[in-house]
Amino acid sequence: MSNHTNTIDAQTHEGNLNKLGFWIFLTAEFALFGTLFATLLTLQHGGGYGGHLTTDLFELPLVLIMTFLLLISSYTCGISIYYMRKEKKALMMIWMIITLLLGAGFVGFEIYEFAHYVHKGATLQAGSYWSSFFILLGTHGAHVTLGIFWIICLLIQVGMRGLNKYNAPKLFIVSLYWHFLDVVWIFIFTAVYMIGMVFSG
Repeated sequence: MSNHTNTIDAQTHEGNLNKLGFWIFLTAEFALFGTLFATLLTLQHGGGYGGHLTTDLFELPLVLIMTFLLLISSYTCGISIYYMRKEKKALMMIWMIITLLLGAGFVGFEIYEFAHYVHKGATLQAGSYWSSFFILLGTHGAHVTLGIFWIICLLIQVGMRGLNKYNAPKLFIVSLYWHFLDVVWIFIFTAVYMIGMVFSG
């Protein structure tokens, strides 16, 4: 009887312990983002500043592009892990590089979005709402940037040493991290942009 569960990322005790540790880490991350969400939602009524409302400044077409990029990157990341478990190094790396490009595109558009708001006068000093807005989205963007560098480091490692039972668990862990950021963004899209427009309207 073949062992279908003994994939390359589940062949060492150390790798499995790292996965457990990462789940504990994610619990702390949920607490962090939960606090930031609670702060923003509490301040939601303070969305106006200088005669402008949040809905007047939000660039929803841009936000939709960002959302599309991150959702697709989560899908390509999943494909990469699929090929990792098939031990197909080249295909794994190709799909993970696509994930990187999509993630970099997301960060680039987010920087542009921030610059647009600052140009319109929405800064950290513009009011409590905008402070919480920039802190929440900036924290998420920083996490995405960290994920990009993390993936790059792992791909360099795989390129130099090959795909093995020691680096495969790390790739699986970074994929969990990437999917987590995708879930957080869905909440941001709903709470910040959708609900924000309702309160601003």
